[in-house]
Amino acid sequence: MNNWRSWLRLHLTPGLGRAAVFRLIGHFGSPEQALAATNQWKVLTGLRKGLQEGVLDEKAPRFLDACERLQSCGARLLTFQDAAYPELLKAIPDPPAILYVRGCLEPAKRRLAIIGSRQPTTTGRQWTERLAEELAALDIEIVSGLARGIDAAAHRGGLAGPGSTIAVLGCGIDRVYPPEHVHLFHQIEAQGAILSEYPPGVEPLPGHFPGRNRIISGLSQGVLVVEANHDSGSLITAEFALDQGREVLAVPGGVDRSTSNGTNQLIKDGAHPVTELADITTVLWPECGRSRCKPTVLDTPEPLSESALIIMKLLDSEPQNLDELAGKSGLTPMALSAILLHLELQGGAESLPGARYVRGSKASFTN
Repeated sequence: MNNWRSWLRLHLTPGLGRAAVFRLIGHFGSPEQALAATNQWKVLTGLRKGLQEGVLDEKAPRFLDACERLQSCGARLLTFQDAAYPELLKAIPDPPAILYVRGCLEPAKRRLAIIGSRQPTTTGRQWTERLAEELAALDIEIVSGLARGIDAAAHRGGLAGPGSTIAVLGCGIDRVYPPEHVHLFHQIEAQGAILSEYPPGVEPLPGHFPGRNRIISGLSQGVLVVEANHDSGSLITAEFALDQGREVLAVPGGVDRSTSNGTNQLIKDGAHPVTELADITTVLWPECGRSRCKPTVLDTPEPLSESALIIMKLLDSEPQNLDELAGKSGLTPMALSAILLHLELQGGAESLPGARYVRGSKASFTN
């Protein structure tokens, strides 16, 4: 019998949580031996009575369905006993007994978790993507939760160039949540890794996400919170990080913004403030050296015209409509629209609903 199938049978046993799985493996030595001795489970202290009655055999529909789902989505099992299981995650107080994995998970790597609001400011989202890209250029892998907002921006930045990223799900490994991130999901799978501790087919229920958060922090040397209000789930991840002995970092924000309440409080409580890349590397990886940690200048692919350069200088993180930009630049709306379209294609500008524009994520820091 393949070892992973034995682990899967244990994992699918109703009521058999992480602690009970570890209790069984510790007592019997392996999942195969534990399954061969279900009649002895009742004598183990700390194990709920009757659990052995829920163990699935290999012909059970639920077991066969889980195997089929794993095969169809190209996922595999990584168990706590596997050599490839991440050492940092193994050391936390309550590590997952099983990780379902899609893509390539490297066992030892410098990793930073970047998390934050699902409804961030435009500035926060763009800044996060640029920062994650710079970190990835230093071979630092970005870990996040594939959520809307800051998480998605962190993943996109981590995927830029030679970088990689890990997404930790709060649902089964065969589910894409949120569904609009299907393209990003498959990009991460191709260039990084998708992880979950939940069996295939499991829905993204609210109660699953705190558990997911402990894995995000557990995989990483540090956790950076970019934007978060006072009751954000990101603060739960920060608490897990502290319990796991990880460094907590936070980006300060304006006192008038609700998305800064949580991060400002984290800094008041002792989190490291971050406004540039070097603030992170100095705390976590001082061997990088400040000379290698200067902001990356993201030049546009081809030279800009004089009019385009004027527009680039006018664009910032605050949305402006066509009339505002036309008045400031002296250009006609038709000429301005053509320039903005060209800048969008090069990543120098980004359009928002209502014909409004902000500086794009690929705009040079020096423009």
